Amino acid sequence: MNNYLNREIKFLTGVGPKRAELLNKELGIYTFEDLLYYFPYKYIDRSKFYRINELNPNLPYIQIKGKITGFEMIGVGRKKRLVAFFSDGTGVIELVWFKGISYIQKSLLLNTEYIVFGKPGYFGGKYNIIHPEVENALKAQHVIQAKLKAHYNTTEKLKKSFLHSKAISKLQNNLLIHLKGKIKETLPDYLVLKYKLISLEKALFNIHFPQNPDILKKATLRLKFEELFYIQLSILQKRSFRIHKSHGFIFKKVGENLNSFYETNLPFELTNAQKRVLKEIRKDIGSGKQMNRLLQGDVGSGKTLVALMSMLIALDNGFQACIMAPTEILANQHFDTIKEFLDGLPVNVGLLTGSTKQSARKELHENLMNGKLQILIGTHALIEDTVQFQNLGLVVIDEQHRFGVAQRAKLWKKNVHPPHILVMTATPIPRTLSMTIYGDLDVSVIDELPPGRKPIKTLHLYDSKRLRMFGFLKQQIEQGRQIYIVYPLIKESEKMDYKDLEDGYESITRAFPPPKYSVSVVHGKMKAEEKDAAMELFVKGKTHIMVATTVIEVGVNIPNASVMVIESAERFGLSQLHQLRGRVGRGADQSYCVLMTGYKLSNEGRKRIDIMTKTNDGFEIAEADLKLRGPGDIEGTQQSGLAFDLKIANLGQDTQLIQYVRDIADEILADDPELKKKENQLLAYQLKRISNKKVDFSVIS
Repeated sequence: MNNYLNREIKFLTGVGPKRAELLNKELGIYTFEDLLYYFPYKYIDRSKFYRINELNPNLPYIQIKGKITGFEMIGVGRKKRLVAFFSDGTGVIELVWFKGISYIQKSLLLNTEYIVFGKPGYFGGKYNIIHPEVENALKAQHVIQAKLKAHYNTTEKLKKSFLHSKAISKLQNNLLIHLKGKIKETLPDYLVLKYKLISLEKALFNIHFPQNPDILKKATLRLKFEELFYIQLSILQKRSFRIHKSHGFIFKKVGENLNSFYETNLPFELTNAQKRVLKEIRKDIGSGKQMNRLLQGDVGSGKTLVALMSMLIALDNGFQACIMAPTEILANQHFDTIKEFLDGLPVNVGLLTGSTKQSARKELHENLMNGKLQILIGTHALIEDTVQFQNLGLVVIDEQHRFGVAQRAKLWKKNVHPPHILVMTATPIPRTLSMTIYGDLDVSVIDELPPGRKPIKTLHLYDSKRLRMFGFLKQQIEQGRQIYIVYPLIKESEKMDYKDLEDGYESITRAFPPPKYSVSVVHGKMKAEEKDAAMELFVKGKTHIMVATTVIEVGVNIPNASVMVIESAERFGLSQLHQLRGRVGRGADQSYCVLMTGYKLSNEGRKRIDIMTKTNDGFEIAEADLKLRGPGDIEGTQQSGLAFDLKIANLGQDTQLIQYVRDIADEILADDPELKKKENQLLAYQLKRISNKKVDFSVIS
């Protein structure tokens, strides 16, 4: 069956080369298997037929059966439309088309029985259905019939080539007729029986053509179970391999570097959370196994200090360490922070970014190779082939989701043995997501803020209160503070009624005129040097207000910035709002986040604003974000090493199922770690098949 499923989609009846090319480009469907696993997004009950005399305009989608008694072309130019008069003997309804008129005229015949499906409307005293689905009643008898009609996501390009939801359903029908009796089981019999799952063939048939809601529920469960189970089995097996078989450098001692830093340079008493995390890291790096740890903590929780102390342990054991940051600004910030932390200590720290001059690079490369340079901080420039370490022992990756997995792989290959990996993220990750995306990493959490930090006060103001907000900003500037004002758009959009940066900049410079006030601008369309220059002015306190788009979301640490104003805050996701809020509150002064919105808020928009004003807890916000939006939109999941593409499961809604299948996978691996037992041969085969389809870098992080 597998060979059959690997056939190119162009060979399926009803596809051909042209349609195949569209399906490739638009939906990523290349093979029979890709189509089979292209699941519907909703179902509409098609078991009931209405009579025309029963219709009313408040009904949702309806189905009627009858004949076309005549056609009429009405209007000219853009207003031209084709009207078919459709009768079932109890009344007449108008079927209306504005597009594809010539095709409709050729394909529909008078006095032939059709099934019509669509949303009824009422106009000029007559019932109508605009752009209905029309199916020949006789031909419909030869198609797989389902009580619940599946609807598939499609695109404008596909619709133009008549590859709408109905056409995709027809292709599924052709495919399933070919596959009858050929779909082999992908889970061992003992799992199917023990957990009362329906067969794969029955599940795939009923996900596309469900006979009733009960069988649809069983089909969905079976397919979700399998998808999540193999993800967890793969993750847990790799984790087991790393823990039991992958060797790492042993950092046995804590020596001069860490002790000197602790006694003379530590700026404040470590929080209990920082102490706990350091203990977890020390246990890892002393175990002889490669550390692969994810360090989560809100902005300002002291992750960099923990990373530095871990690097000092690497130095004490004769190894080098490096930090990879996603942007030059962040790399420079880390360099300045770490130089300040290490002031007076004999630790050699270097910086490598795209801006590093050639002469400085040459010296830096030499010092890396001879071991004089102990800590290197940089951007993706660190993974260039010319960058060679003498003995890299620890890699710290900041804001890891900003790097593609392939980039991290290059860094890892700079050594004979894999260095210890510490991944830091200020984007709190819900437990469900970390169990899946980061399931093979050990997770540490810093859930305390350093002493003296005050929680940020978050306010929600409507646009009508803008003058009050400007007055508050002037008070803050008079107290010597600086302000961020963030917009969702650079230019005004016709499609979206949101505040834009260009218009905002004009109104802000009117409200805060020079020379008393100074305003700088940063957005993604600016050249890198312009952006850096504007940032630099703000960092040095030469401008009072920074007007920006979300480019400052992961940005500089400015303790003097005390207010974050987010315009059209309803436009942003929760994770993004939380990240933006984290730009302030870095000093000892009280900081504020002001969420500005219009009066028209969607239910979801209102929920997001309410959550932001109620809590500063990043994990609570991340859980809420996952429930509201689903994992696909959550910051970081696209490039976080997510070595799978969910077809049917939903990480936001299937929390319990994820834990359930993880426990089952755990139990199987505890008994048979390498899946060598006869009853687990199919599991080993399926895992190999899945991993061959995807590049996997989970051993890196």
